[in-house]
Amino acid sequence: MASNLTTQGQEAVQCKSCRKPVSFFCRHCGINLCDPCVLLHLRVKSRFGHDVVDYASKDDDECSSFFKTICEYKSQNLSELSVKVEDVLKIIAKENGQLQSFRHKLETSLDQLQKCFRREVEEKNKGLMKRFLKNKYISFFLFTLIYYFLFISQNSKGWISTCKIDENDMQNYFGKIEKMLESKLSKLEKIFIADQGFPPAEIKFDEKDMHNYFGNIEKMLESKFSVIEKRFIPDLGSPTAEIKINENDMHDYFENIEKMLETKFSSLEKRLVIDPDSGRKVLEVPSVSSVIDTGFVIDEKFDLRLYDMAVTDDQKVWMGGQDKELKLFDLKGHLHRRVTITWYGYHICMYNKQLLYSDWYHKSVKKISDNDTELTMFTTGEWVPYGITESAFGDLLVCLRKDDQSKVVRYSSTGTVLQEIQYVSQNKPLYQAAWYIAENVNGDIIVTDFAKHNIIAVNILGIFRYIYPRRNSDMYAGSVATDSVGHVYVTDDIQNRIDMLDRDGGFLRYIIPKGGIEAPRPVCMIGDSEMILGELYTGLAKRIKLLE
Repeated sequence: MASNLTTQGQEAVQCKSCRKPVSFFCRHCGINLCDPCVLLHLRVKSRFGHDVVDYASKDDDECSSFFKTICEYKSQNLSELSVKVEDVLKIIAKENGQLQSFRHKLETSLDQLQKCFRREVEEKNKGLMKRFLKNKYISFFLFTLIYYFLFISQNSKGWISTCKIDENDMQNYFGKIEKMLESKLSKLEKIFIADQGFPPAEIKFDEKDMHNYFGNIEKMLESKFSVIEKRFIPDLGSPTAEIKINENDMHDYFENIEKMLETKFSSLEKRLVIDPDSGRKVLEVPSVSSVIDTGFVIDEKFDLRLYDMAVTDDQKVWMGGQDKELKLFDLKGHLHRRVTITWYGYHICMYNKQLLYSDWYHKSVKKISDNDTELTMFTTGEWVPYGITESAFGDLLVCLRKDDQSKVVRYSSTGTVLQEIQYVSQNKPLYQAAWYIAENVNGDIIVTDFAKHNIIAVNILGIFRYIYPRRNSDMYAGSVATDSVGHVYVTDDIQNRIDMLDRDGGFLRYIIPKGGIEAPRPVCMIGDSEMILGELYTGLAKRIKLLE
């Protein structure tokens, strides 16, 4: 008979199957049963059977011996399995540490070998190019001309002074030689441009090819002078015509040809640099197309003004500086918005088309809403947030510091920790003072270190990739940015320049725009052909054109 188990203010306990008042309880299955459903339930096959008791006494007794035995058996198996899993995880962790250490040594060795090879090849290419092209062309050509005319002079026994050469014929012959040299130089330009041009790995600089080119020129010159000999000196003993050579005219011919060659080689040296990753032409001296005065006040202690920038989808730029406000400018320098915040705009970024900034004082990441209010996205506990950037996966990468520790944490939009990057291997820290951060197109996470004055790159899994510079140098790495082909741009506010690297941390060139830059700190790309660069002390933001 069904019991009416109710309490004041509560509804009656119901059967799980039919929602009628409950009478019994199955301990093994953990469900409530009414009178009609008991028989049906007992017919259902169960791995551990059924233990049906009166509902009122379901908690009076402990588990049945059978059920208790099953629980103990499962608990014992789980305990043994847990021990085995822990042992396996320890072995995996140990092996992984050894593998990471070996991989780091191997990558370092390979990188050093590659750099040495590139440097040697590049130096060899430049030396050979200048030596062969500049010296051998000019000296060989002039020497050959002088030799043939001396030969004529010596063997004619004073006969030249009584002869005449048609000035038009001489001009035609020298014109043909000049055109031939221009043609050869044009071909060499297309094949052997090495002065900051194609990467050394792509230059096939074969010395035999060079000898073939010069051999062809030598044969051509011999043929040309052979024609001159046959045309103007058919028989050295008996000239057929009077020839008169004007010494001043000959000097002018040689001088014109020498100037032509010098001009050609000068144009080679002033050639635009070829971007090795994209085939685009990078300006040797980038130009400043516009300047924005951000108007931030000066820090009284260090004279600092402009700290960070972030570019929006509609080609506007947010600026963060010494004022406790953020400013939005277009690229022509017009101010569109200004938002008051509770801390300084040391580190900012765009995330889902909204502006975010790191609040050191409140240890939190905050965003600016559409109505210019400040909202806290999440806090970072005891860690102080510094550099911040949006990941291609829709997450946030944040540099965190606490005392003498630093790490990079990947957060979801709600503040859930998805990944922590702190150590190389065996508890050896990656960073001393993580500062600015950027993500490259290949997933690399690139961080500048305030204490080490360099940049450290890890892959998407947090495994060490490279460090730049690899040796002690005068560099002082500030902010960092990347473009769509994987170039890395690092500002140096001590040397007043930008270091341009390839995606593997290999140095490509320095970027110093025409007119120079003063203490560059924040940097952002505007597409792939331009960047906007902020000067730390002046508060000026300069738009710089990189590509032709």
